[in-house]
Amino acid sequence: MSVRTVPVLVVLPPRCLLLDVAGPLEVLRRANLEQREVRFEVHYVAATRALTSSIGLRLDRLGLLPRRVPAEAIVLIAGSVDELAFADADRQPARDATGEQAIVDWLRTTVGRDRTLVSICSGALLAARAGLLDDRLCTTHFACCAELAALAPAARVVENRLYVEDQGCWTSAGVTAGIDLMLHLVAGWTGPACVAAIARQLVIYLRRGGGDPQLSPWLDGRNHLHPAVHRAQDLIAANPAAAWPLGRIAAAIGASARQLSRLFNQHTGMSVPDYVNALRIALAAELLGQTRLDMDRIAERCGFGSARQLRRAWRRLHATPPRQARSGP
Repeated sequence: MSVRTVPVLVVLPPRCLLLDVAGPLEVLRRANLEQREVRFEVHYVAATRALTSSIGLRLDRLGLLPRRVPAEAIVLIAGSVDELAFADADRQPARDATGEQAIVDWLRTTVGRDRTLVSICSGALLAARAGLLDDRLCTTHFACCAELAALAPAARVVENRLYVEDQGCWTSAGVTAGIDLMLHLVAGWTGPACVAAIARQLVIYLRRGGGDPQLSPWLDGRNHLHPAVHRAQDLIAANPAAAWPLGRIAAAIGASARQLSRLFNQHTGMSVPDYVNALRIALAAELLGQTRLDMDRIAERCGFGSARQLRRAWRRLHATPPRQARSGP
């Protein structure tokens, strides 16, 4: 099996917010453990070989900003406590202007607009100063939105969003929103099963605001801590097309059918049959987008008795017909 390597350059500004780094990068570390198809190769870079983080922890042996960035690399810019404090007029610190400017110049000349860019919290301000957010939708920590708009008047700054994407540029709100963003990105690279496992390991509630990207059906209903219900969901997700009577699932997790039904509704907000159908429809959507199979074959592969049954289940979850999920001509 070939492994796809994705270089990740983590850019550390002076007095970087440590949680901006530790949270998203723990997601990547777990992703490397949970699957074998994609390996995230992380490099920590800065304007200097060492710096002091927001909590006073000194970070040494850092790589310097490289002269070349691979085309397939992800450039992740962490936020800085200096930027957040600077947004508060009553607490303006002595900023490391030299270190910040070195990063801004490097972003402008070496990274440019062709690389996948991810900013966490106030890291968006450095991207804005480099001109990388012009004509792009973006967000940042709520305390920095006004400054972001002033730095990048050509950008479209939005508030009250966990994260947004525009033309390969991802920006996120304050601190822990970086974890939500990284989970979303990893789902695209490795698949929803991997991310569901990571979220459970990190005990993370997958938050979404009204304008945020919709949660994948594979992750929906996973924001709970009940191990037996997670085992039931894992069982179904491994093969949604199979027949899943309550008794079969209940026996597999060591519960009665009645107990399973009650626990499942209580912790996921949906019934077991509704969950099975949601995953079957998600599988059908993937097949519609990635193959040229006709509706009868797709229905068969997804566990539906007929194409008509598939369409009926589809209409309960989607406003548009299945044919609109087709890719290409």
